[in-house]
Amino acid sequence: MFNNKVYHKIDALSGSVATLRAEGVKYNEIAEIESRAGTSLAQVIKLDGPNVTLQIFAGARGVDTSARVRFLGETMKIPFGDALLGRAFTGTGKPRDGGPALSGNKVPIGQPSVNPSKRIMPNRMVRTNIPMIDLFNSLVVSQKLPIFARAGEPYNELLARIAMQASSDVIVLGGMGLKYDDYLKFRDTLDKSGALSRTVMFVHTAADPTVECMLVPDVSLAVAEQFALKGKDVLVLLTDMTSFADALKEISITMEQIPSNRGYPGDLYSQLASRYEKAVDFDGAGSITILAVTTMPGDDVTHPVPDNTGYITEGQFYLRNGRIEPFGSLSRLKQQVNKGTSRSLQQDKVLSEAEKEQNATSDRDWFRAHNTTRYDHRTIMDAMIKLYASYKETVEKQSMGFRMSAWDQKLLKYGALFEKEMMDLSVNVDLIDALDLGWKILAECFEKNEVGIPSKFTDVFWPKKA
Repeated sequence: MFNNKVYHKIDALSGSVATLRAEGVKYNEIAEIESRAGTSLAQVIKLDGPNVTLQIFAGARGVDTSARVRFLGETMKIPFGDALLGRAFTGTGKPRDGGPALSGNKVPIGQPSVNPSKRIMPNRMVRTNIPMIDLFNSLVVSQKLPIFARAGEPYNELLARIAMQASSDVIVLGGMGLKYDDYLKFRDTLDKSGALSRTVMFVHTAADPTVECMLVPDVSLAVAEQFALKGKDVLVLLTDMTSFADALKEISITMEQIPSNRGYPGDLYSQLASRYEKAVDFDGAGSITILAVTTMPGDDVTHPVPDNTGYITEGQFYLRNGRIEPFGSLSRLKQQVNKGTSRSLQQDKVLSEAEKEQNATSDRDWFRAHNTTRYDHRTIMDAMIKLYASYKETVEKQSMGFRMSAWDQKLLKYGALFEKEMMDLSVNVDLIDALDLGWKILAECFEKNEVGIPSKFTDVFWPKKA
């Protein structure tokens, strides 16, 4: 019920947190604070009997203990509609791109995750045209995956490429603690590629109030959910969840909460999980897929943020030395989509010559149209990773001065080609083309009887010598 009462006394102010005594207030309710600095919004973040703790979105500068506080009787909402596409906003939904403010159809943020009965099992791939994702650790519709990286890695560049190339209807980009240059680079890159028209950006920069950083995931996911309910496949890209966790830590310290591991609040796991669990494939509607950067201070995977994240998500990508590492990176749902098929569904028996021809590389358009992969996907994936592991062992032997055999020389050639043609993030190839590229790399380095692949595959896909 709307609370018309105006409170004229704030008992305590600390950073962006204010405490006062009030009645009939609900958790997450929005309040207006009128002070010498003007009117600002705040959100209820703690209830302790009559004591109400508010988080002031714009910070407490200019707010004093005599400020007027009025509770609005509703939680925070964000305008929603197709007019969001191509636009950039702050964490509170204010335009950042100089465009007009949006009003009208408003949806609440921070709502519970979807009832499991309304979800369907993940069974479709999100294509990114990045071989280290599509071929080796496929991203699946409704999956939640973090990108673990240390500071300095090109994770924002990777997200921008995924935003440009992903086979999703809508991209929602949530930036937390971004440098203003990074925000402009995101916007310019998407604009030049034509992807901005299907993208919504909610950006908190390092110069903005800390509290807005905490709102970015909730606002991004609330908008994504509405697009998904309209039947759209939505890819949510978040960077960086460690900045989000640091904002939580700052607020909890201000509230004098008892800290947990390395000063982070004790409910860090729940805070992260409540956002990641928004990933969903709706029965009869669209979907939400989440790909979120988590930076690791000191490249320490045991840091509380990546450590907790690993228990929530369905795998992870490791970004090291500007590349997605094949060892350590994992998509636990890839087996749902990388079994593949042949046009004639005859992959489990010996193929006739006509069927071999039917499964040749000329069928790329059919596989793209049906959003499926070819039936040699798992085979080529396994073989290439095994050979790359052997290459790494050979590199170690070489560094220790061991004599290189003919097989070692083949592995060294293969490893160099694999890193250049597959691991380099500048490579932009369709999944079916990536499969063909894999066969080509193997054929350049080895004989068909050296790669450990059954003849029913090599007879069809091994490149013929000119």
